Parts: sequence; structure tokens; C-alpha cells
Amino acid sequence: MKIVEVTDKKSAREFLTFPTWLYRNEANWIRPIDKDIQRVFSKEKNKTFRNGECARWVLKDGENVIGRIAAFVNQKIVNKDNKQPTGGVGFFECIDNQKAANLLFDTGKDWLSERDIEAMDGPVNFGDRDAWWGLLIDGFDREPNYQCNYHLPYYQSLFENYGFQLYFKQFTFGRNIFDPLDPRLSEKAEMVQNDPDYSFRHLRKSELRKYTEDFRTVYNEAWASHSGVAKMSPTQATSIMKKLKPIMDERIMWFGYYKDEPVGFYINIPEINQIFKHVNGKLNLLGKLIFLLHKFRKTNKKMIGLVFGISPKHQGKGVDGALIMAVREMVQEKYKRYDLLEMNWIGDFNPKMLRVVDQVGGDIVKTHHTYRYLFDRNRPFERMPVKS
Repeated sequence: MKIVEVTDKKSAREFLTFPTWLYRNEANWIRPIDKDIQRVFSKEKNKTFRNGECARWVLKDGENVIGRIAAFVNQKIVNKDNKQPTGGVGFFECIDNQKAANLLFDTGKDWLSERDIEAMDGPVNFGDRDAWWGLLIDGFDREPNYQCNYHLPYYQSLFENYGFQLYFKQFTFGRNIFDPLDPRLSEKAEMVQNDPDYSFRHLRKSELRKYTEDFRTVYNEAWASHSGVAKMSPTQATSIMKKLKPIMDERIMWFGYYKDEPVGFYINIPEINQIFKHVNGKLNLLGKLIFLLHKFRKTNKKMIGLVFGISPKHQGKGVDGALIMAVREMVQEKYKRYDLLEMNWIGDFNPKMLRVVDQVGGDIVKTHHTYRYLFDRNRPFERMPVKS
């Protein structure tokens, strides 16, 4: 077996296409869009390079690729809430062979060690947690959502046998759109619906710049205090909305305001993997035509709850309930476009959000693990702290 660093077009192509062979018999796997993977490793397109660096490798047995991995350092979060400088590994794919997996993990560890890193999380993304984060542990019977990891069941053993330990769990909840919601949500919503200082409205593309800044404001107040989450810059917020614009459905993207200042959001989008599964990873001319055809025909009946956030000063006042009830009224009564909802993953370190989702209803339909590996094997391991 031989490790080859990705430094040219041939090795980059091998890194990109290896999963198509590995998952060739997996009916529920959806090939990621090639350009999405390539964007992660593009210094021109991935803004994380401004504060970090990464490398990637393929593992070969003769001329055959049998594995791949990437390693990352993001200086914005390398020391944030960590007791040791922590980097990451991701985009791991491997045959069912512990020796091969160990060689890939060792390669990432050695690269990180050379940069004074003392621990690595994995599998994670060189970028935000909303994409390519966590190892699928349960839910192999369901198709992956857009930019969410789907893995083979034996990967858990490969990680844990190497020495990775569970840092936090990630739960994806699913429900039928038209099932009733918990009555407690209505009670919470009434707390603010009777206060004229609060208002709730869905995004309008004609005012996208305003909603982009509102999104960034609430995100930084609600999420940037979490371990491993960096503050979002105006450039990053604009980039996110620019990516979402071609697929966004403004009627399922909601914001809450207090005296016209943004205090919360509940962002849903159409689950576009239900369309992308028809293009085999290619958004060339044919792929774009296929995408437009399915978008026009509205073949996608599933939406994804992408992100939910309430500014700390307005938590516990019913803003969460009011946002959820606003979406409920839209999708159950006024705009019956979707049948299914899945919520983007929620960590077990966030009990407040888990309680909110419990009231929305639904079941845990997928579980991912984020692992951490301490390079000093004698150092006590600690799980991610629970967010109070």
C-alpha cells in the first residue's frame, strides 16, 4: 500500500471518483456534486483558506485506489474551547481494511502534528459544520441529504479501532409535514404573538441583502458561542445566500424581529439531493437541464430544516414557538408543497434545541458521530461540553 498526496490532476481525479466505485452497490448513496467537493479544496472558492490550510491523499494498492483522506487546520477554531490545538480529518473513504484505514489516519495525524496540532476531529469539513460533518452510524436505509455524509457501516469500527473517541452525537429528525405539532408550541407562540414589538415574516428574494445581514446577525449571536463554531463574516453570509439563491423557496425561510431588529430565524430549503440524485454528480449542461426539469415539475416533496437560531436575549420568550407555528401555517394550510421534513443535524450538546425539535415532533432517522483523537494517548479524554 502506498500513500500519494493529491498534487496534480490525476490524483485529484482519483480522490474525487473513488467513492463511485466504493458505493457502486449501495442503493441509497447519492453521488455528491463534483463541483461541491472540488470547491472545498479550491483556494479561490473556499474562504476557509484565508485562515487555514489543508492537504489530501489517496491510498493505492498497486494502481488501484483503495482509500482517501484529507486533513485540515482552521486557525479560527483551532484553539476555541479546546484544551489542546485541534485540527481535523475528513472526506475519509476506505475499503474494509483496518491496516489501510490506519495508514490514512496516520497520514493525517502526522501532517497535523507537523503544524503543532495535538488532536484531530473527524470526519469533519474544511469549512462550516453545515456540510460534510460526522460519521453515519445509523440511518443507512435513508438517502443522504444534500452535502451530508453517507458512509458504509464498517467505518465505525475503522475509526474506533484506531482510537477515535466519541466527541458528540448528531441527530437528524424526520416527520410527516401534515402531522400535528405539540400543543406546547402554540402556547409558546402566544407569548410573543400578543406582543406588538415582535413580528415574523418570510424571506423575500427582492430584499436578499437585508435578510443576509439579518441571518448573519442572529447566527453570530446564537451559534458562534458554541465550541468549534467561528463567527460568520459578511462575505461568508453573502456566499451562503448566493449558493442558496437558485434553490431557495422564500415561503419556508422565516425570520423573527423585535422592534424590527432580527432576533431569530428558521431556515428551510428544498432538499435538493432529491433532484441531484438524477444527475450523477455532474452539473454540466445536461445535468443543469435535468435539474431545471425536476425543479419545474416540482418532483421534490421533501424539505430540510437547515438551521434554527434565537438570539440569547430572546430565548425562553416563545420566539422559537412563534417561528415554528408560522412555518406550520404556511406549509400545512397555505402552501402545501412538501410532504416530508428532515431537520439538519442537532448535536447532543444542545439540549435546548433538542427540546424544541421534540415539540415539532418526528423521530431520529439518522445518527452521525463526530469523533476526536488525542495524539497524547495518556491525556484524559473529554466529550464536548453540554451547552447550557
